[in-house]
Amino acid sequence: MSNEHTPLLASGVCGLAVGMATACGSGQDGETPGSGGAPAATTKKESRKLDTFFGVMVPTILSMFSIVLFLRTGFVVGHAGLFQGLLMLMVAYTIISLTILSICAISTNGAIKGGGAYYMISRSLGPEFGGSIGLMFFLAKVCACGVYVLGLVEAILNVFGVDIDSSEPAGVRVLPQGYWYTVLYSAAVLLLCLVVCLVGAHIYARTAFVILLVVNVTLLSICISPLVVHANSWNVTHHGPDNKTLHYDLNYTGFSTATLRNNLGPGYTLDYSTNSVMSFATVFAVMFTSCTGIMAGANMSGELKTPSVSIPKGTIIAVLYTFLVYVLLFFLVSSTCDRGLLTQDYGFFQRINIWPPFVTIGIYCAALSAAMSSMIGASRILHALAVDQLFGLILAPAAIKSSSGNPWGAVLYTWALAQCVVFAGQLNAVAGLVTVFYLLAYAAVDLACLALEWASAPNFRPTFQLFSWHTCLLGMVSCLVMMFVINPVYSSASIIVLLLLLLFLHYRSPTSSWGYISQALIFHQVRKYLLMLDVRKDHVKFWRPQVLLMVANPRSSSQLILFVNQLKKGGLFVLGHVQLGDLDAFPSDPVQQQYNFWLSLVDKLGVKAFVDLTLSPSVRQGTQHLLRITGLGGMKPNTLVLGFYDSCTPDDYFLQDPAFCRASPSKEKEDNYNFGVDLPSLQAHFPPVRYVESPRWLSPEEYVGIVSDAIKMDKNVCLGRYFFELQGEGQDSKVDGAERTIDVWPLNLLQPSRCDRVDVCGLFLLQMACVLNMSSRWRRARMRIFLNVETASGEQGWVLNEETFRELLRKLRIRAAITIVPWDAAVQSYRACRSWGDDGEDRGEGAAAGATPPPRALSEDFLTAVNGLLMEHSSQAAVRFLYLPRPPAHYSQAQQYLSQLEAVTNRLGPTLLIHGVTPVTCTDF
Repeated sequence: MSNEHTPLLASGVCGLAVGMATACGSGQDGETPGSGGAPAATTKKESRKLDTFFGVMVPTILSMFSIVLFLRTGFVVGHAGLFQGLLMLMVAYTIISLTILSICAISTNGAIKGGGAYYMISRSLGPEFGGSIGLMFFLAKVCACGVYVLGLVEAILNVFGVDIDSSEPAGVRVLPQGYWYTVLYSAAVLLLCLVVCLVGAHIYARTAFVILLVVNVTLLSICISPLVVHANSWNVTHHGPDNKTLHYDLNYTGFSTATLRNNLGPGYTLDYSTNSVMSFATVFAVMFTSCTGIMAGANMSGELKTPSVSIPKGTIIAVLYTFLVYVLLFFLVSSTCDRGLLTQDYGFFQRINIWPPFVTIGIYCAALSAAMSSMIGASRILHALAVDQLFGLILAPAAIKSSSGNPWGAVLYTWALAQCVVFAGQLNAVAGLVTVFYLLAYAAVDLACLALEWASAPNFRPTFQLFSWHTCLLGMVSCLVMMFVINPVYSSASIIVLLLLLLFLHYRSPTSSWGYISQALIFHQVRKYLLMLDVRKDHVKFWRPQVLLMVANPRSSSQLILFVNQLKKGGLFVLGHVQLGDLDAFPSDPVQQQYNFWLSLVDKLGVKAFVDLTLSPSVRQGTQHLLRITGLGGMKPNTLVLGFYDSCTPDDYFLQDPAFCRASPSKEKEDNYNFGVDLPSLQAHFPPVRYVESPRWLSPEEYVGIVSDAIKMDKNVCLGRYFFELQGEGQDSKVDGAERTIDVWPLNLLQPSRCDRVDVCGLFLLQMACVLNMSSRWRRARMRIFLNVETASGEQGWVLNEETFRELLRKLRIRAAITIVPWDAAVQSYRACRSWGDDGEDRGEGAAAGATPPPRALSEDFLTAVNGLLMEHSSQAAVRFLYLPRPPAHYSQAQQYLSQLEAVTNRLGPTLLIHGVTPVTCTDF
């Protein structure tokens, strides 16, 4: 299997094996694209140093505590009350718990490289979803980094900021306050984070353990403080709306049932940091930022020794621990602090602690570590995006990394964007956007797991089993619903941005070797619907052409391929090709190596066709194989199309179509994403067109035998001649059909004795002409129908036949101009020679059954007369539909049969000779 970590296919690589990275688990921690195996493997092994505790639990706990634990716990309980606060906590943790189940399932289903959530999503849903969601998740991490920095600056100013009532420094309060000062302090903190992140993630992971110890000591002091600290009260001042100065009396009561009762219900009021009235949605948005750290460990997947073990284990333990801490703190503050203290002083833990510096140190450590964790996580996601080359040169510098593997280019990108976020100035102002971004990313993770589960891929075998498609679906829906509950504007905007990114990546068409979940889902659904497509329920009302077009060399057949693509009317279209040979003479099947070239040809031509190739000792036998086995269930060919067998020197279409010429650098760039088949390889694969003196691989007898075989197999047959002259069928053509004419000759011109009636074959011609007239490039074309009659006899039976035919067209809803063509001279030539059967003989049932008497030569005069008739009336038509007589039963007459067809169609232009055996018309509704 090919290396699943190869970002995009390199030009000129053929025979690519595509696998599902997350499912197969074959991705190794070793080589990087274009590097040697052993050195890369050694480097990767050395860069993976972190275990479950240091690599997952510590960063996840610190990210989930962040600034919410110390600076927004009172905010949530004060505004929402204990009951609604616990409800918010339950909803938030239910959402992230469902998402964690999906994360655990995906992360235990194969090797995980760097990039965390992005890697999981992209290797499950493909580059379009992975790239767009990955970029959104990167932006969420960047915004979260800004939020944590703003929270840290807020905590610093609570202690060291100059008091609002006095502009003079007093004691430790020496830092001036204001919007631009906040931005300045935030920039200084971000610079510190940048320095740490440039040193390396493993250094941060080791120091993070010390930070976690400090935070836990701080938590312990908060839990002990109510037992030691006595009741107290304070007065605080805030700037309100319109720059009014507001004074508040704040009370700490210690454990009190009265305080608990007063804090049970909601009490949404003015938020002094943003001067806006809070609601359930705005408070939940702030509270949910404490739940956005569940992927902090997953984002460190590139540094983990065993990510498939560490991510689920460490994440679940960390989430359970933080949940218990938050529940404990909610009960603690609602029992000891009045609502005013909770809503008007977000740093109240410092006031009620046995030693206030404990809380100060805890806040600084938690916020700083969360900011660094977000910066590191964001940089890893961006680095993975850059390595995968999904966004081209825009992110190319982010792929740069140091000799130790630290992506310092991505770190600088992240730092610069985080600097932009801090211009918001207030934590609560950015919290809603951060929460929406994270919920969208979590919904994408649930979607990835849901898609893998629904696709029933055999290689999706996660070792973590505590999930189902119900949990994935519930998690995804919950995330989407809460997004719009929190902020409909941000939610709508984020989804629009996501869709734009999806479209960008889709049209940029990056081809990857990761595997596409969409292909697995399509296979699952197509198989189900093919089983429902019962051939026994076929009805003529819903008949459509399902075409097998045999192609010897697409260089000379491309115009016919493009024409049949218009003729299929939403039906099955298969390009068939027979390679002569015996499998015993080859070490492996030579046909399998050719599929990529033929599929690339289909892409270049822009046709909606399948490809089916076979190896056979003869073209006739190979065509029989394809007619029998091509398709599946109710989707099998009912019409065989062949190029005409003549001595014309074919043109090389590859030299005429710009799509097959290296016209611009953009074309060269597109070739890089063509599944390893670039333009020179495609041109070299198909041999040059044959010359007049070149030997023919197909004899006239074999060619006519193919036609006869198809009719015996109850397949309709079409022979296309002069289609290299047809213009306006290419992808870039502006032809709308207004100047085109479709001519139909529904009567057997080589058998005048049967030209008084339209049989099944004639009706099939009319149907095929109507199908072409309904296609996009032929919709405005005019259709003409020509009826051949004898007028010299003086009998007026042809007038009745014409009226009968017009009535038939009316019933069939066919709009066409009918032209009566006298052909007395041609009939006289026919009667003057030995022809196919006697004129006066009524073959009755035998004729209807398709029985054919021994063929006899038609005179040159008759054939020339018929050809002149066609040239006189249809020389200006864009395409002509002619009745194809049944081939002779005696193969010794094959050359004579082809000579007659060649003479009749000589110099006509694009012509389709059709022999139909299928009833395809219906006059009933």
